[in-house]
Amino acid sequence: MKFRESPAAHRYLDGLSGLEIGGSAHNSFGLKTRNVDYCADMDTVYKLAEVEMCGEAMPVDITAPGNKIPVPDKSEDFVISSHVIEHFFDPMGALLEWVRVARRYIYIICPLRDALESDVNLPITPLEELIDRHSGKIAMPPGNEWDYPLHFTRWTPMGFVQMCQYMGLNVVEVQQKDDKVGNGFAVVIKLD
Repeated sequence: MKFRESPAAHRYLDGLSGLEIGGSAHNSFGLKTRNVDYCADMDTVYKLAEVEMCGEAMPVDITAPGNKIPVPDKSEDFVISSHVIEHFFDPMGALLEWVRVARRYIYIICPLRDALESDVNLPITPLEELIDRHSGKIAMPPGNEWDYPLHFTRWTPMGFVQMCQYMGLNVVEVQQKDDKVGNGFAVVIKLD
C-alpha cells in the first residue's frame, strides 16, 4: 500500500528540486528530491516497515542526520519532511538547518497528537521547553537521538506556527489536517 501524494506539496514544489528528510517509499511525495537519512542501511526498522507496507524501500541519497546536512548553504529549492521533525530533540535546531539549506520553501507534516496511538493523551510540548532545549538549558536524554523510539515533541498546528513565528519564519499555509495521509497537520514556510 502506498499513500497518496499531497496536492498542496505539488502546488508549491512542482518544478523545483530539494531534499526530503527521512523519505519512505510508501509515503512518497512524488517530487524531485534526494532522500536524506541518518543511515543508509536497508535493514533498519523503518526501511523494513517500508518493504512490508509496499514491497520496496526508498534509497538513501545522502547519509547524514537531518539536522546536520552536508550540503552548501541555499543549495536546494526546498526541504520537505513528513512525520520526522518530532523525532529531533531540538526541532528548532533542525528547522534552522533546513532554513540554511533551502532557498524557497520548507514543507512539513507533523503528526496530530491524538491520531497516533503512541502519542494519545501525552502532553503538548510548550514553546518554552523547545526554547530551553535549543539553548541547551534542557539537555537531551542520554543515548542516541536516532534510537529514541518515541516522539520528543508534540504540537497542535497553532503551537507549531507559534514556534515558527518565534523563530521569525514566514508560515504561508497551515492545513489543520494534512492532505496526504490525514493523520497530521501540514505547515508551509516561505523563505524568500
